[in-house]
Amino acid sequence: MPFSSGYNRRKPSRNPRPSAVAVLLGAGALLTATACSAGTSASADERGTGKPKVLAAFYPLEWISTRVGGPDITVTGLTQPGVEPHDLELTPRQIAEIERADLVVYIKGVQPALDDAVREHAGDRAFDAASTVTTLPAAAEERFQEGADAHERLGYDPHVWLDPSRLATTVTELGKRLGRADAAHAAAYTGRAGSAAGELGALDKEFQQGLTTCGSRTIVTGHAAFGYLADRYKLKQVGISGVDPDAEPSPARLAEVAGVARQERVTTIFTEELVSPKVAEVLAKEVGAKTAVLNPIESRPPAGDYLSAARANLSALRTALGCS
Repeated sequence: MPFSSGYNRRKPSRNPRPSAVAVLLGAGALLTATACSAGTSASADERGTGKPKVLAAFYPLEWISTRVGGPDITVTGLTQPGVEPHDLELTPRQIAEIERADLVVYIKGVQPALDDAVREHAGDRAFDAASTVTTLPAAAEERFQEGADAHERLGYDPHVWLDPSRLATTVTELGKRLGRADAAHAAAYTGRAGSAAGELGALDKEFQQGLTTCGSRTIVTGHAAFGYLADRYKLKQVGISGVDPDAEPSPARLAEVAGVARQERVTTIFTEELVSPKVAEVLAKEVGAKTAVLNPIESRPPAGDYLSAARANLSALRTALGCS
């Protein structure tokens, strides 16, 4: 199978890429190893443990897979910590893992390379987390973003994990899906899904209570990743760029955001750890605001987990919005 059939059609990642020769040599080695395995479809890990193997596209999906699957499955994340998920470029080894996985947990539209691989190799073994909830349309700044090609434009906002109530629904559905695939542990999957959904429900209440009484309800963010959070807690998100953090905002968009920030008396322009803050810092200086980090929780936090990262976001929002 050729490995240059369009899996990595995004613009180059921030990280250096291997040369074409190295990739071809790696692909050849993989094919040779596969041929020597006498055609078996089970990975070495699966043969050793007998546990279903689940691949998770990026951190929040890895987190829910681990919580629901517990000791009954093996979970592997496809996106390394510290890497912006939109920049994922699959290696030949990862493509082979997708072919062998019992389940691939992903969100269609976030990672074009993975979308292609799932469609060709795991269509009947894929769990699209966004398909379990009601989605929101893509932000206007994404639909009209300068420089974004048609492959990268989305018809909906894929950041569903930033609404704990929606993520709780996804967790429940994931428990059912794992139970259908592994009936022997169905009760355990359902029980762990219920526990995780309960934790997310408690987190949802914390956000509702913490953001009820605030002096402002407008948040200006580096890219439009927080639409679900804003929708759930009645905030107004103004993204400098669209859902793709790599897309450059036009001068007209920057002027528009600056105007909104002044009109709404925004005191904080939010940046992200995995995306350059330069544009946000320039905008903040122009409108007399400060910057702070609002984490889209796309990568594993240096410390803690999804829940602690979400609570840190709540604290940052309360400070920025002047909540009592």
